[in-house]
Parts: sequence; C-alpha cells; structure tokens
Amino acid sequence: MKKTMFKNTLSVAISAAVLSSAVLSSAVQAQAQVDVLDKTHYPADNFLAYTEFELSGEPLAEALGLDLDVLDPDQVNYPTLFDYAAGIESYEYSEEAMFALNYQSGMGPNLVNGPVNEMRGGTPEKLQQRLKSLADAVGMDQARIKSNMYLISMPYVSGSPEFGQAPDISTEQGGRVELFTFKDEAKIVQTLKPGYKTDFSTLRWSAASFDKTFNPAATGGILLKEVMWAQDFLGGMHVTESDEEVEAASSVMDQDGKHSLGVSATDGFNGMMLTELSVDKLLIMQRTMGFDGKTLGVAFGPDYNPKNGAVWFPHRLAVKEGQKHNVTSIKALKVTDGSSSLRDTWQMLWPLAELFAMTDQRDANTAQNPAFRAVFDGAPFAAAPKANIDDSLTNDVVADDAFSLANNLSNLVFKNLEALHFNEQAGTFVTEYALNEKGKGVQGNQVSTFDANYSMVALSIYQRAKDALPVGYASAEGGDVNLQSAEGKTALKLITRQADFIINHLINKQGLVVDGATLKGTGNFELVSNTSLDAQFSTIRGLVAAFLATKDAKYQQAARNIYLAVEKHMFDKSIETWAQTPGKATIHTPHTAAAISGGLREAMLHLKNEEGENHPSLELETLTHRYERWFRTVINGGMQMAEALGDSGEHVVKGQKDADNDQDGVPQVTAAGGPFGTSQVMAAKVRVK
Repeated sequence: MKKTMFKNTLSVAISAAVLSSAVLSSAVQAQAQVDVLDKTHYPADNFLAYTEFELSGEPLAEALGLDLDVLDPDQVNYPTLFDYAAGIESYEYSEEAMFALNYQSGMGPNLVNGPVNEMRGGTPEKLQQRLKSLADAVGMDQARIKSNMYLISMPYVSGSPEFGQAPDISTEQGGRVELFTFKDEAKIVQTLKPGYKTDFSTLRWSAASFDKTFNPAATGGILLKEVMWAQDFLGGMHVTESDEEVEAASSVMDQDGKHSLGVSATDGFNGMMLTELSVDKLLIMQRTMGFDGKTLGVAFGPDYNPKNGAVWFPHRLAVKEGQKHNVTSIKALKVTDGSSSLRDTWQMLWPLAELFAMTDQRDANTAQNPAFRAVFDGAPFAAAPKANIDDSLTNDVVADDAFSLANNLSNLVFKNLEALHFNEQAGTFVTEYALNEKGKGVQGNQVSTFDANYSMVALSIYQRAKDALPVGYASAEGGDVNLQSAEGKTALKLITRQADFIINHLINKQGLVVDGATLKGTGNFELVSNTSLDAQFSTIRGLVAAFLATKDAKYQQAARNIYLAVEKHMFDKSIETWAQTPGKATIHTPHTAAAISGGLREAMLHLKNEEGENHPSLELETLTHRYERWFRTVINGGMQMAEALGDSGEHVVKGQKDADNDQDGVPQVTAAGGPFGTSQVMAAKVRVK
C-alpha cells in the first residue's frame, strides 16, 4: 500500500525506528569523496556484487522484521534509513543492472541466433512467437512486451556502459507521484515517460568498446543474476484477472483458467525471459566449450570423471562475430587462454546449483515448489527425461532441458573444483590449473582469499541443491527433505578443510585476514602482507557459509573475531565507513562491494549479539547503521553510476531539469557522463577518501 510520508511523519517514523538520533546525527555529518577511476563493465564482477545486493535487499530487510508492504520507492528513508537503502535501492539496482545488460546493451551475440531459437527454426519470427507464448503463459498482454530488446545469449567479458547514441527522450505524460526526497522536500509531481523507457533501441552501449571474448566467470555472473531473479519472479502464481500473487497449491494450478505462472504478469514474463536466456547460454557451453587442453568442443556427460581425462571451460575464448538477421551471431571460437581458473569455476558452480534447485524434477525431491514444477512440466519449458529424475545416477543422459543442462554442467564444474583446484596436501583451493610445456595439467600454487571464500559459498549452495534443501533467498533455512547425497558430503568436506585453512593460516596478529598465500610444498607457504577490505568481508561471508553448512560454531566465532578486528583497525570515523588504512584513500571495486554487502548481511543475520551478549560493534543497531552509511557513502556516492526510472525513486518530472529527482546522488542514465549518458550499472573502480 502506498504511503504518504511527508516531513513531519517521517521524523516520527525515524525516531521510533532502529536508528537512534545520535547515530542519525553522526551519519548526516560524515563526508567522503568518491572518484570514478574506471567505468568499464565486467559482468563477472558487477553481477557478483549485484547478487549480494539482491540478497541484502528485500530478503534481508524482511528477515530483520520489516513488512515489505510499507516500502515505497518515492518515500525515501521510510520506515528507516537502512530499510530504504536495503529494501529499495540495493534491491532495485540489482534488478535494473541485469536488464541493462540482457535487454539493452547489445554486448554479446543475439538470442535470435542462439541454439534454442535455432531448434525452433532460427528466424526472428520464431523468436517473436516464443516471446508471445511466454507472455500468454503469465497472463500478460502481448502488447506490453518492450520494443527493440536486444536479448544477448552470452555476454562478452567487458565493455563500456556508455551509450553509443542519444537515448530517445521524447516524452508522454505519466502519472502523478507523491515524493519525499533526500533533501527533506515533500512534493506532488507530474511525471513524464521518455521514449527509451519502453523502446530500448537507443540504449545500446558503445559497441567499439566491447572485448569480444567469452569467459566463464562473466557468463556465470549474469547467469547467477538471471537464476536468482527468475526464482523470485516464478516462485508463485497469480490470479490472471486481478494480478494478485498467490501461493501455488499444485503444479497444475496454472491450467485452471484462473491462474497464471509467475508472481505477477510483469514479473512472470521477466522470469520466463531470464530462464530462456539461461538455457541458451548453457546449451552453448555444453555443445561447444568443453576443452581438454587440446580440442575445443569436447563432449561430456553426467558420468564425467576428471580422473579419466579432465575437461573444463577455458578461461578466455575469442569470438569471431558473424551477422545473421541483421544482428550478431557466433561465427567461430578460438582458445586464447586455455587454463582453468578457480574464479571461473566457482562463479559457474553457484548459478548452476541455483538453477539445478529451481528446475529440480527428481522424484526424491518431494519438497519442490509446485510453482517451479509448473514452469518445467513441458510448457513453457521442457521437462527432463525420466532417466534424469529417477533414483539412479548411473543412467543419466545428456539432454537440452534446463534441469538436465544444470545437472550435467554442475557435475563437471563441481568435480573440477575438487580435482583441478583443490590442493589436497595443503587443504586449500588454488587459483589456476594449466598445461605445462609437456602438455600435462598442473595445479598452480597461488591461494586467493577472496576466491577461496566464494568457493565455499558456491559449494554450500551446491550441497543444498543436491540434497534438496532450500537455496536462493532461503539458503540458510532447513527443509522437509535432506537427501544427504554423496556430492553433498564431498562438498561439506571441502568446505570444512578450506575454512580450517583460513582460520589456521591466513589471519595475522591483528586478527585481520591476508589477501592470499603462495604454497611452497610439503606444507609450507608464504603469506602476502596486504589485508584488503575484499579479504576481510569475503572471509566473513565464507566462514558464515561454512558455519551454516557444517553447524560448527568455531567458524561463526572466527567470523565474529574478524569483524571486530575490522572495526578496530579499518573503520575510518572521518567518512563513517571502512578504509584500507583509515585516513587514506581506498580503492573499491565490485568485488569490494560484493564482499561488504554479503559479509555485513551475514553479520546482521548470524553474528549479531544474542541474548546475554553486549559487544557494541555487534549490536544490530550498529550493524544496520554501518550498512546504511557504507551504501550511501560508496555506492550512492559514485560507484552506482546511474539509476533507472521508477522502482528506485527516480523520475523525469514535468517542468524540472533535475536529473537526480530523488536527490540521492545517483543521476538518471541520460546525465551519468559520456557523450550520451551511461547505463544503470556500477563502476569497475572508484577511489574513496
């Protein structure tokens, strides 16, 4: 329900909210300068951060007791500063950035030329028919499909998010909106709808900037966003006529003539689109990207065993573009870096595990959400063959449906994580596996703290998916089914050994975590001296994942100790957030944003003071304040380069030239720099001081 929250009402709300007046006063006084050093968009890095933003959005706010119905993007800082930053801004930035890459950018081959559409005939008409059928499945008027979407099946590794042409700013009248801005202004305004809002043809990015290379981490980054949001969008059904969300009572409820798939028509359609994009990129990987060190396109099946010959996804594949139907296609692929990267591996495993769980049709998973079963029962998406959902693993086959793809690819990636990247002697993951001069596959000796921690996160999701436990927003919860699979047990073993390595070897005398180590053999290793924010908060994130997976409280206590050390040694009072060295400038990247968002969220949920505990830094009030100040200072202060119109409180207003109408510091895309503006994504590098 929409709230009218003008200044006097807002003051009452804040005084009764989580933040005390003293905390609020100090927050307002904090000053920091954020300079964008690199605007390049890297899907791998951006969408890891945006996944953490999504999880630290509505799910976090709701877990801390917020009734989501009171949130209104046009009523800033209500009901609290934290609630708005998390429940509106963090959440919506995550969603809109995904749409920017997938629907608008043009930074990759077009879906019309991908394998899914090829199986239907490969023409633009066939793709249009598919989009209309997906709209029908969710009860959405086909006329509401956005015009001139450029749907990319697989993203390139990087590119500039600056527009290559002027966006269409011709306007038509929108609705009247009640605004309360960040400068305490209350007003009723007449909004305008620019042409680029419904026709995406003028939102293409600068194509000359694209690095036309495929990389598994880049693919995994956007795949993770697709799957996380598809779970959100397709996790329920709705009454077709009223668009009211309802819980799915059965997997055939959408066939009763009253209900449609998706939690609403619009969200349902986006969920369908994202799933279509996910299936396409996984088909490309399954069919053309398996690599054994010599040959690209090596086949692999559910019986894959690296001991019989390793197959992996190479770190970099140069794309020779073709043109078909007046848009980009893949003409040829060439391996330019044939190594297997730990980052590539875990960043593929996490989304594949989420997709496995979402599409799970195994007979043994009696707890599967009926809404998901309805999506993958043959219409609109193919059902898995019987061999892949029975109780036997020995008869699984390669197939093109979503579940079979997730099963086959996650099996390969999981086994490679253990066989190619886990150093059994040291008990830790290493960053690279590559062929030596004799053509033999050899593990590297570098340990990255950040990648080791996110490997544990990915493994924890994979274990839960294989054991039919909840994932997505519910990845910390128990379930009615626990299959205790062999793969799940192996994942838990790897998590335990990696967590032990971190707490036994990578924490210095100050209690801070170093960025990594070099293995020297026979149990010896040399630590790096740097202690970045990335390492601290990713370790908190990773150790909490280990605690939740293993139930071993020593990982929870270690995470608490690290957070307290960060507060003691890295909190900069002058800017009200953390710094590499307080008083000096700190470089932030999307990995820093991901780690802080994820680590601080886990601190709020799992490290905060419980009954009888009273450490000031672990009070929930303090933790939410830290989150809100970091988000306002770093993210809104410059890292989020632009915001889309609508869901995060930004509008084009009749008679006003202000390109930051909600006055949160984040401009509209048309005023975000570059010759024509910049899309709603975050920068690759900023300096905070």
